[in-house]
Amino acid sequence: MPAADRPVMVASDLDRTLIYSAGALMLAMPDARAPRLLCVEVHEGRPLSFVTETAAGLFAELAREALFVPVTTRTRKQYRRVRLPVAEPAYAICANGGHILVNGHTDHDWHRHIRQTLAASCAPLEEVRERMWHTADPVWVRKERTAEELFVYLVVERDSFPESWAKDFAGWAEERGWTVSVQGRKVYAVPRPLTKSAAVAEVARRAGAGEILAAGDSHLDADLLLAAAHGWRPGHGELALSGWTAPHVTGLTASGVVCGEAILHALLARIRDRARTRPARPAPRTAPTPDGRS
Repeated sequence: MPAADRPVMVASDLDRTLIYSAGALMLAMPDARAPRLLCVEVHEGRPLSFVTETAAGLFAELAREALFVPVTTRTRKQYRRVRLPVAEPAYAICANGGHILVNGHTDHDWHRHIRQTLAASCAPLEEVRERMWHTADPVWVRKERTAEELFVYLVVERDSFPESWAKDFAGWAEERGWTVSVQGRKVYAVPRPLTKSAAVAEVARRAGAGEILAAGDSHLDADLLLAAAHGWRPGHGELALSGWTAPHVTGLTASGVVCGEAILHALLARIRDRARTRPARPAPRTAPTPDGRS
């Protein structure tokens, strides 16, 4: 099938890209002008993540016009707390590409492939976890976590967290095939081969997708954005703060929850422009009659 006739696939990060915690809303406007919010995640009985009411409607339009694939560093358990304002996606990617969910169920063949790849190409989880937790200072560490036995992260006090520690630890980890990413109050150490883009490529192959569009805010999203036909980066987050860019990635100026709206608008505009410019198919020829006339 020609690429132009295959479905568009939208592969997007979730946290601080399409959904936002209360601390990430960045509602800088007067209270009376703040957007109405819809809660899309509850944790331990408390509302945790939100989208704007307008964004909720845009989600529904996007799901009708493209193959929407959430792509997150969240574990499967954390992802399943999220209730996006659309039907459950046919595919979702969790644990930074370590798990593909198909209709909500884990694809064990993909996970086995990832495990084999990591074992062959980078230092083991135990070595990195021990180094991270041994060198981190309890003064600024709130929590230490292992995610799906694939990567590790810290929850830190940002006011007292030393950026020099992150730089030193990143240099040590780089030599062992791992990357370090600071996202808000979380500091991640992730094996370099564990990428969102690899899982997205596998989903695109299975779904027969044509153009891939992407959005994300952190360094763990950079490979996803680079692999897409076009991508969008919020005006906040790791990528914006570092000035990261690429020729086919649009850096938006909006920040906070209203940027989720801006991303959804941009995705839909791209999809609709593509549909308008798609070449018309020639009319099918009628079958020839027995006397040879068509």
